[in-house]
Amino acid sequence: MNLELSPDERRFREEVRAFLAKHLTPEIREGAAATPSVFVEPDIGQAWNAILNRQGWLGYQWPKEYGGTGWTPVQRYLFEKECAEAGAPNLTVLGLKLVAPVIYTFGTAQQKAHYLPRILSGEDYWCQGFSEPASGSDLASLQCRAVKDGDRYILNGSKIWTTHAHWANRMFCLARTDASGHKSTGISFLLVDMNQPGISVRPILTLAGDHEVNQVFLEDVVVPVTDLVGAEGDGWKLAKFLLENERGGSCHAPKLAYDLRRICADAADQPDGAGGAMAGNADWRRRAARARLGVESLEMIELKILSEIAQGRAPGPQTSLVKLLASNLRQEIDLMAMDLLGLAGLELDTRRPLYGPDAPPPVHSRQTQVAAARYLNSRAWTIFGGTNEVQASIIAKTVLNL
Repeated sequence: MNLELSPDERRFREEVRAFLAKHLTPEIREGAAATPSVFVEPDIGQAWNAILNRQGWLGYQWPKEYGGTGWTPVQRYLFEKECAEAGAPNLTVLGLKLVAPVIYTFGTAQQKAHYLPRILSGEDYWCQGFSEPASGSDLASLQCRAVKDGDRYILNGSKIWTTHAHWANRMFCLARTDASGHKSTGISFLLVDMNQPGISVRPILTLAGDHEVNQVFLEDVVVPVTDLVGAEGDGWKLAKFLLENERGGSCHAPKLAYDLRRICADAADQPDGAGGAMAGNADWRRRAARARLGVESLEMIELKILSEIAQGRAPGPQTSLVKLLASNLRQEIDLMAMDLLGLAGLELDTRRPLYGPDAPPPVHSRQTQVAAARYLNSRAWTIFGGTNEVQASIIAKTVLNL
C-alpha cells in the first residue's frame, strides 16, 4: 500500500482545502462544534449539505451515474480528512450513506429516479426503522408486521431509538411480511412516508440531555408495494448490506485524530493538580500516546480497506473491525475530554455568542461546554450499528474461523 500522494492527489487536496476555506462558514463550523452527538441537527446539517450539493460533492460516495463525483477511494479519504480538519459537520448519514446505497444497488428504476435526487436536494430527510423495544441486538426477532393488501402493505408495530424521527419525512423500515419460516427470512425492506395518519413519534430524552432519538408507533400505516425495495423477504440481506456501509462506509480516523489533537492542545491550559499543566503530566501523556497510536492504527486499516475497494474487492468483515476499534476510541477520547474539561464546562457563560468578536476563545468554548454531553452520548457507539459483542462474533467467525 503506497501512502505517498500523487501530484494529482495533492492538487485535489488543495482544491478541497480552498473550497472549505471559502464555503465552510463560522456559523456552520460552530454549530458542528456545539453538537454533542454524531448527528447534527437539520438546520446545520442541511445547510452544509446544500453547499456541497451545489458544488456537486454531496453524493461523493455514490456511483457517478446516480449523482456521485467519480472520485477514487483516495480522493474520498482526502475529502473526509480535510472536512474533519476544518471542523465541518458530519453529513446526514441516514439518507446519504445508509438508505441511498440500498436504493441505487437494489431499488427499481422508478425508486432510483424518485428518491436519489430528493436525498441530494434535501427534500427527503430520512430516519431508520430497525430497532424495536423487544428485539435489542437480535434484529431478526422484530415483530413489526406488514400485511399485503392488494397494491399496498398495512404496517403495524413500533420502532425505538429512531434517530431524528421527529425531523424526518421518510423512514426506511424493516417489517415482517412472513412469519412462517426462519425469523430472518420473512423480513422486507420498506420505504415509509412519515407524513400520514397512523404514525406518532414519542421523544426519548437521553442522559446527555438531548432529544436525538424517539419511539415511533405505526398503526395501520399504508406503504405502496412500489416502495418495497428488493423482493419481498429480502430485508435481511439488504439490512446486512446497509449495516456494512454503516460500520465501514466512512473513515473515522480523521475526526478522531482532530478531536484528540484539540484535547491535547487544551491540556496545556488545564492544571494537573500538582502545580503543573496536564500536558506535562506523565500519566496524561501516556494516555494520549495510547489513543494516538490507536487512531493511527485505525487509519491504516481504513486506508487498507480503501485500497481493496480500489482494486474491486469488497471489504467484508473488516468493517466490523473498523466499527469495533472506532467505537472504543471514540469513547476513550470523549472520556479524556470529560476528565480534562468536564467540570470547566459547567462554568461556561452560555449567554455569550457562538461566534464573532465577543465569542469565548476556542479552548474554553464549545469543546469545553459539550465535553460531558459528548461523553454520555458516545456510550451508544458500542451499541448502534451492531454492538461490540456482535462485531467480535463476526470477526471470530469470518476471520479467525472460530
